Amino acid sequence: MFIKTGAKIMTDNDDLRALVRTIPDYPKPGIQFRDVSTLLLDGPAFRRTIDRMIALVNPGSFDLIAGIEARGFIVSAAMSYALEKGKVMLRKPGKLPGTAVSIDYALEYGTDRIEMHDDAILPGHRVLLVDDLLATGGTAMAATTLLRGQGAVVEQALFIVDLPDLGGTRKLTAAGVDPGALMAFAGD
Repeated sequence: MFIKTGAKIMTDNDDLRALVRTIPDYPKPGIQFRDVSTLLLDGPAFRRTIDRMIALVNPGSFDLIAGIEARGFIVSAAMSYALEKGKVMLRKPGKLPGTAVSIDYALEYGTDRIEMHDDAILPGHRVLLVDDLLATGGTAMAATTLLRGQGAVVEQALFIVDLPDLGGTRKLTAAGVDPGALMAFAGD
């Protein structure tokens, strides 16, 4: 069975979807937080998650995998290991020991900043962007802009969860990034 969400057609992942916990009114009233930490607690389900995300990409189409702090690190590290690809860390301010470049961006409930080492990307590096969840697209767009600003080619992004009603898929697609996800939660 296939489900159409966003720009990517994905297989039915109800087994994984059942392990994503919903926390109402977090981090503020009205937000239905989709918590993948409950999925990560299940070792075999986490392995299936990584295997299925890898199945959505052509490993020859990118050189590096960029993970967004913090849950995106978990997913991108597992994918990097399995695919034998280097990993770029997109971190919160002040966490990188070397010289960094950064970008400020708006979240659905505030503002934030991400950074990366200024020498992590060589011009022309093809980078797959990975995070746990796509909502409004603010973080993913900031990451794309930061990576591209250093010369990276970013054409694809992967997420465990997509919240398509919040517009992140549309933003990434408009920016020339093909977003894919294992599951979607409508109305959030």
